[in-house]
Amino acid sequence: MAGRGKTLGSGAAKKATSRSSKAGLQFSVGRITQFLKAGKYAERVGAGAPIYLATILEYIAVEVLELAGNAARDNKKTRIVSRHIQLLVRNDEELSKLLGDFTIANAGVMSNIHNLGLLGDVTIANAGVMPIVVFTLVLAIKVG
Repeated sequence: MAGRGKTLGSGAAKKATSRSSKAGLQFSVGRITQFLKAGKYAERVGAGAPIYLATILEYIAVEVLELAGNAARDNKKTRIVSRHIQLLVRNDEELSKLLGDFTIANAGVMSNIHNLGLLGDVTIANAGVMPIVVFTLVLAIKVG
């Protein structure tokens, strides 16, 4: 009976193709499926949900790495460190909205110059150390 099913031992078996490679992704769709099922987010997990989630996660990772690489290049560094991630998250509006409440370890703080130093003339009320510091700051900003 030709053409009815497969005969044993005939031809090479078809090689398995992962769902990640079918979708053209680097993130593992199978692993995300495992996490979704183990997390008990729902009783059942559809076939498209892990692929969609893997696509979103990969997009965010690529975006963060690209912007962090640009920040590292701006600082004349070849490696991305947590400081570069901090700079990109705080300067990008969408990532700041997404990751605004997160604390990034060993990343420092954003540099910020208050408008007090940009006022111009400063009246010195007390003869102490603080007015000299403020005057020096104003002078440095005007010269620089």
